[in-house]
Amino acid sequence: MPAETVSVTGWGRTAPSTARLIRPRTYEEAVTAVRDCGARGGIPRGLGRAYGDAAQNAGGAVLDMTGLDRIHVVDAAGGSVLCDAGVSLHHLMEVLLPLGWFVPVTPGTRYVTVGGAIGADIHGKNHHVSGSFSRHVVCLELLTADGTVRTVRPGTALFDATAGGMGLTGVILTATVRLLPVETSLMSVDTERATDLDDLMARLTATDHRYRYSVAWIDLLARGAATGRAVLTRGDHAPLSALPARARRTPLSFRPARLPAAPACLPEGLLTRRTVGLFNELWYRRAPRARTGELQRLSAFFHPLDGVPHWNRVYGRGGFVQYQFVVGHGREETLRRIVDRIARRRCPSFLAVLKRFGEADPGWLSFPVPGWTLALDVPAGLPGLGGLLDGLDEEVAAAGGRVYLAKDSRLRPDLLAAMYPRLDDFRALRAELDPRGVFVSDLARRLTL
Repeated sequence: MPAETVSVTGWGRTAPSTARLIRPRTYEEAVTAVRDCGARGGIPRGLGRAYGDAAQNAGGAVLDMTGLDRIHVVDAAGGSVLCDAGVSLHHLMEVLLPLGWFVPVTPGTRYVTVGGAIGADIHGKNHHVSGSFSRHVVCLELLTADGTVRTVRPGTALFDATAGGMGLTGVILTATVRLLPVETSLMSVDTERATDLDDLMARLTATDHRYRYSVAWIDLLARGAATGRAVLTRGDHAPLSALPARARRTPLSFRPARLPAAPACLPEGLLTRRTVGLFNELWYRRAPRARTGELQRLSAFFHPLDGVPHWNRVYGRGGFVQYQFVVGHGREETLRRIVDRIARRRCPSFLAVLKRFGEADPGWLSFPVPGWTLALDVPAGLPGLGGLLDGLDEEVAAAGGRVYLAKDSRLRPDLLAAMYPRLDDFRALRAELDPRGVFVSDLARRLTL
């Protein structure tokens, strides 16, 4: 099986490391790749949308699993799909939407694989209703360090370690996933403006239960009385009866719009406080004060950035850091302090979103817990960024919250146990399952996972 030595990085394009990239095309080749990882071990990788170093392995092997991309069985009557772990959510949508089915959970990009969705236990705008992706997995096949392929089901320790386990329990080969029935490929969307953070949280708390999907874009450069002002967008899959007559002819069509890719080389310093502040002001002002029932394409509602290939280049060669944390209900004051600290530091973030999480999922390293989650992107070269985020980490940990490992690139290992109480269980199972350390990543070394 051919392998090449390449520089590998996450979607944030920070901290690249060099590894042998292996591309198995069959299950047998995957077994061989695991057995031949070498002294520095290996880590499975999907489409590279983890923001940090979770799918990197300096000096070792990285197993590109996108070659295992077959959809084996679609149960169009019962609503489930059996597919390889290398199948993307984009491809699933292409196949399933014409049949009246949709993926149960999707993050802000559809260019993630099913294996990556389970390994990161991704969440979307519907966590308060549907939980994370792994909650909808019926079973999976996992290639473990000894070369054995195991069938793993929910309710077992191995499943709970694998869901959110960042690929460190083994290589997911296949998964069976329950689906969501839909009548159309359009969304019925309500949009409203919130004047500040308290107004936003009050609206979310009072009415989120009415919507399947909910997210708020938040202006983290606004200060004073406008601190935390936001545009709140919520909706559900539009029923057939909501479509105009012409659209009812092809109610399940899926044709995402696509713009030209971002240039490979963009000037540094493009995203400054001034430029981002102007963007945020325009974005907030152009949003309607209140609008209901707008019909939007799935791609526009769920994945607007997917329309711009390689949008991560806009941050320049230095890349960017995406920081996402969650704090529980009753810890709103922590969220207020953090938003205020970011606003006072004038962090130029135009991709900042606030959501509410529902019931926690069983994965030992799964990120969501009931409460409030804020995600923001900032240029990696921003002066003082490391110290600011270290301070936020400490505040989040003290409040019983946690940061999202699939987006992390710089968390200190001493805070990890406070954020993830099942960490010792995860480490113990890994030691038993993989005593030689076959599965390892830059993230795992950095955080001693």
